[in-house]
Parts: sequence; structure tokens; C-alpha cells
Amino acid sequence: MNPARPHAVVFDLGKVLVDFDYGIAARKIAAKGKWMHDEVKRFIAESPLLFRYETGLISKEDFYAQVCKTTGYCGDLEEFGGHFSDIFTPIEPMVALQTELRKKGTPTYIFSNTNDLAIHHIRRNFPFFGNFDGYVLSYEQGAMKPDEKIYAVVEQMSGKGGPEILYLDDRLENVEAGARRGWQVILQESPDKTRALVTALGLLQSQ
Repeated sequence: MNPARPHAVVFDLGKVLVDFDYGIAARKIAAKGKWMHDEVKRFIAESPLLFRYETGLISKEDFYAQVCKTTGYCGDLEEFGGHFSDIFTPIEPMVALQTELRKKGTPTYIFSNTNDLAIHHIRRNFPFFGNFDGYVLSYEQGAMKPDEKIYAVVEQMSGKGGPEILYLDDRLENVEAGARRGWQVILQESPDKTRALVTALGLLQSQ
């Protein structure tokens, strides 16, 4: 039996619509602090601090203050915000895919583990970000994927559930959580592979 045609497409943000590299931020922060680049990168990516920030448990001011205290960074908050968030580049084939879906009348949503500094930067610099029907962002919801309660927010916002939703994410644990709710899912491995799978579901024309 062929899968049902989805009624909405939900996109992860990082590594699906935009690529990112914490190493860019780490080099800039290290240049105005006491830690080496690799230490700063590890601290940003692996410490519990980022989790707390991206689940809304601490503010950007608290996050900045803790980074300063730990790494010796001596720039102000505005400068830090620029360093921390200017790490993204659009994944153009995926941006084009979302544009095509929207033109064909398919509702699209962003569903991301992220923070307000990143979203402010992306909204200001990447116009495609404004072309979605809704946004479910971890720091606003107080939960991060794969916590099931944030998936419920997507269903509430979209008014869709089960196989009506097609969900694209680069992390296996996140797509597995969607699949447990009956969503159709695609593990993002390459834009070409994702496009082929979306097309096979009847959402795009074959090229």
C-alpha cells in the first residue's frame, strides 16, 4: 500500500534548511577570552548550558554571563550575540524545496531545537524564514526534541496529526519520535534524496 499524501510538511532548521558550524563562533569568542578555540567549541556544543538556554530555562543574558565567566570572554552582549549567531549558511536546495511546496499550497512549519539569538539572526538575514505557516521553537516551548510534548505542539499548531504530517530532520532520534506519533518521516541525509522521497509522496512533480 502506498503511503498517504501528507497534508503538511514540518522542517527541522539546523542541518536541514541551514547549515551551521559552532567552530566559527568558538574562534571569535576565543579571540577575546582565555580559552583555546577547541575548548570553547566543546563548551558551547557539549555542556549543559546550551540545553538550558535552548529550553528557555535561562535567558540570553544569563547564557552570555556564564560564557563570559567560564571562558573569560570580554566582549559585550551585542558583540557576543553576533559572534554566537553568525554561524549559519542556507542549504539552498532545501530552501527551494520548501518554496515549491508553499507555492503548491502545502502548509509548511519549522520545528527546531534553537535559541533566540539564532532565530533573531536567521530572521534578519535569511528571507526564506518568514515564509512558513508556523514555528515551534524549543526555547519558546520549554522543551526540546525528542521530548514528545513538543511534538504535540506541532500537531496543535498545524491542526494535523498522524500520517497527515511529513517531518524532515537530520537526527534519527527526532524522526523516530515523530514516527511513534504516526507521522511520516524523512531522515535528512542529502537534499537530492529528500527531494526524491517528497516527490514520491505526491507533493512535488518529478523533474
